[in-house]
Amino acid sequence: MKIPMLDLAEQYASIKGEVLTELDKVMSSSQFILGSNVKKLEADVAAFSKVEHGIGVANGSDAIHIALEAVGVGAGDEVITTTFTFFATGGAIARANATPVFVDIDPVSYNIDPKLVEAAITDKTKAIIAVHLYGQMADMEALKEIAVKHKIVLIEDAAQAIGAEQNGKIVGELGTAATYSFFPTKNLGAYGDGGMIVTNDDTLAENARIIRVHGSKPKYYHHVLGYNSRLDELQAAVLNVKFPHLKQWTAQRREHASYYTKRLNEKVGAYVTTPIVLEGYYHVFHQYTIRVEKRDELQAYLKEQGVSSMVYYPVPLHLQPVFSNLGYKEGDLPLAEKAAKEALSLPMFPEMKKQQQDYVIAKIEEFYNR
Repeated sequence: MKIPMLDLAEQYASIKGEVLTELDKVMSSSQFILGSNVKKLEADVAAFSKVEHGIGVANGSDAIHIALEAVGVGAGDEVITTTFTFFATGGAIARANATPVFVDIDPVSYNIDPKLVEAAITDKTKAIIAVHLYGQMADMEALKEIAVKHKIVLIEDAAQAIGAEQNGKIVGELGTAATYSFFPTKNLGAYGDGGMIVTNDDTLAENARIIRVHGSKPKYYHHVLGYNSRLDELQAAVLNVKFPHLKQWTAQRREHASYYTKRLNEKVGAYVTTPIVLEGYYHVFHQYTIRVEKRDELQAYLKEQGVSSMVYYPVPLHLQPVFSNLGYKEGDLPLAEKAAKEALSLPMFPEMKKQQQDYVIAKIEEFYNR
């Protein structure tokens, strides 16, 4: 059996007619830039996130970068974030000419440890970026308390966590702003790149709208250096078709995660640490990530058996060559370094069948029984 990490083709087949109808409307209208589809998506995603503003941009990486610049982060500033995340988080800080300050993780959730954040604050700290890794929120209540106490900006990198909650508060409610990625593999994915900033901060929203169109307002009058970073109208049309399905797709992901956890604990609980959903949290399971010894050997065996898997992420940001000038060394952030050697994400998508999950579980059991 061949088990992919996700099956976008099956999802497309279920909505194909509606997608093609909406794409044809865009083509017929000949309005391709910041048209009605982008406006609708911005309004709907902002309302879903319980905030006032949605600002569609070209991708999730730009969403973080533009959010930072929109709150005035720049040269001489420090931004604290987790080391265990996709490169875009740290890259956006550096692109804003600020200095990333990496801290270690909570080993249960894989997310940034608030206690370490507070210890890392200096008089140069301008912002914190909390990453909601794999679909479970970081401890935003604790982080917001820290941000308010020290009068610094708190941004949520929610590329993997649209719809996630902590104690009834959804992504977007507790931060100064939250950023989404609509990369095709995300829980709400476009058919190309796309991203969005959501916020209640009127000034941040206005600045972000200006920055995404070369820093111009009105058109052709440029008071700041901006970028060409607009959410594409065709991608917004696709996302508008998909968005009403998001809650159902999330429920299916959560059901698959529960099944994985139950069966893996029964079969290979001595060898595999399954993900823990923290009390009061609503995990949207962008990834289903286990921790194992002999991770690389297990991944190779699964590949031989037709099972896809991914390592998110093999090298923490503080050890990336591009950040070597910051002076971090191996051993500085040991919990993230350990997770990078043990974490393995298994196939996870809404349309996954029990038969497929059973096959994945059986092959993991075979590996450890050898």
